[in-house]
Amino acid sequence: MATTVEIPLAGGPADGETVTVELDPNGRPPLTHHHLGPEGLAQAEIYELETVGGRARDWRYCWRGPAV
Repeated sequence: MATTVEIPLAGGPADGETVTVELDPNGRPPLTHHHLGPEGLAQAEIYELETVGGRARDWRYCWRGPAV
């Protein structure tokens, strides 16, 4: 079973929510998260992984804008 972690979303329409993602074999989450809108992919928002305070394993996804 893969290891998972909860990462907060910052900015955009999903600000304050968290997502659960699987870590890769190196212990890192995916570089981006596509947060689905009410109409699915048609309203998806892109969030990009950032480290918080320069600490390894302390992450957040920051809003970058709509996917389309």
